[in-house]
Amino acid sequence: MKLSVLVPVYNEEATVEALLERVLAAEAPVEKEVIVVDDGSTDGTGERLAGFLSTHESAPVRLIRHQRNRGKGAAVRTALAAATGELALVQDADLEYDPAEYGRLLEPILDGRADVVFGSRFLGGPHRVHFFWHYLGNKFLTTVANALFNLNLSDLETCYKAFRRQLLDGRSLRADRYGFDPEITARFCQAQARIYEVPISYTGREFEEGKKISWRDGLTVMWTLLRCRLTR
Repeated sequence: MKLSVLVPVYNEEATVEALLERVLAAEAPVEKEVIVVDDGSTDGTGERLAGFLSTHESAPVRLIRHQRNRGKGAAVRTALAAATGELALVQDADLEYDPAEYGRLLEPILDGRADVVFGSRFLGGPHRVHFFWHYLGNKFLTTVANALFNLNLSDLETCYKAFRRQLLDGRSLRADRYGFDPEITARFCQAQARIYEVPISYTGREFEEGKKISWRDGLTVMWTLLRCRLTR
């Protein structure tokens, strides 16, 4: 089997090279390919990626560029369309999530227990102590998703979602920005996927360190959950 690591990137000049080094070095029980989508970055991210590829010519890394910023969901869709692995995993480029945990995420899928695995930041793994209101907002949105789709997730908005790629065959993904996480979760539920959670570590950033999500994105998540509940 092969794992396609899907890396949406937007204005991550300071971290993207270190992230890719960690992804390539990460031990995984299957072969890896890395699909990087530069989502219209306006800082030096493009140059960093070009430099990385020039010094890692034999690495299984493919770079795709969006001419303008379209959002995380659009970048992941582009990466999915280019992926060739039976398994896929979303990896942000900001170093908040640790690629060394790929094995933990893939284990329930490879041993036949799961079709999808969420890496939860709230199941006891080490994490940076962060803002109370961000935590409460995530808990609220996770509770709404659980009620709408009859789940008991602890972390809807986690980046780490590993899954069998065929689950999305014929299923529409159209959210361009932060509606991606609730939308793909809804599609997994509609595919009657077996969903597991495993604890992961988390090194969250502050806004001055480059974090991009805001309270407006919470409204997008709410709307996306309702839209997906009413459509298939």
